[in-house]
Amino acid sequence: MAESLRPGERMTSDLLATAAGAADQAARAAGVVVRELASLDELEAMITLFDAIWEPDTGNSSLPLDLARAMVKAGNYASGAYDSATGQLLGACMGFFGPPVHAELHSHIAGVLPAGLGRSVGFALKVHQRAWCLRRDVRVIAWTYDPLIRRNAYFNLVKLGALPVEYLQNFYGALDDVINVGTETDRLLVHWDLLSGFANASGGQPTPGSLAAERSRGAVVVLSAGPDGRPVAGGPNVDGALSTGGALSTGGVVSSGDGGTFLVGVPADIEAMRVADPALGAAWRTALRDALTPLLAGGARVTGFDRSGWYIVSTDKAGHE
Repeated sequence: MAESLRPGERMTSDLLATAAGAADQAARAAGVVVRELASLDELEAMITLFDAIWEPDTGNSSLPLDLARAMVKAGNYASGAYDSATGQLLGACMGFFGPPVHAELHSHIAGVLPAGLGRSVGFALKVHQRAWCLRRDVRVIAWTYDPLIRRNAYFNLVKLGALPVEYLQNFYGALDDVINVGTETDRLLVHWDLLSGFANASGGQPTPGSLAAERSRGAVVVLSAGPDGRPVAGGPNVDGALSTGGALSTGGVVSSGDGGTFLVGVPADIEAMRVADPALGAAWRTALRDALTPLLAGGARVTGFDRSGWYIVSTDKAGHE
């Protein structure tokens, strides 16, 4: 494991070289070249890529070109992942700095075209972003994601090792793109500690949470899917039996004061559900909000994610150190 720095200490040359090497390795594995973007043409291509992914309403764009240009000029982050063979822009990422005292970059938007999916292009972009930040003595990258989307939860929490710190209700308000239209934009805010043991490795070797292991230790299911696919607070659990274990307070809302470990389920494909049954998608939004908001606000932590669609949430204070 690479060295850990105390607050106030600067990055060592070995740490920076290791981060740069990890970024190069991730790019080669994905078959891309990742580089910073600065010119108007490059930034316009980045925005075109974002618009192709999110498909905002006619007349709108994912990001104004003049704002992107100003942000880069002011020293913020923009990068693109280009196919090594064809030179096609497959993915891009843009972020801006938070308060100086936080030494933190907020990664605002990142996306990969269908042609780049399944190649770990997104991972290559994030590891490049990590190396870029460390060269500037920035130790944390923050971003938000929709906690109902399983693949994003797995990527953020397991593959990268980021940790949720806050549940944000309807954070962006109403959005008009094809991904978010018609749904409230709840998000989980995550922090990626760039000097953590996992981030230092940056090898993309995930260590997912284990639903079976947590159940064997007595974890309580507080949100799962019923036989009709609707969200059920407190059960039925993965064994098909109701299980509240005293973990639900009045009204079915989880209380972080109950202690222990909770399992919070999400549907297999919320994006398809929103198209096929918008009311059911909205019901899952409300149910997940009601489960996670009081837990995180009360000091609990998401400590893992099982790829089958379960957040593992711990209220054990001793385990938070």
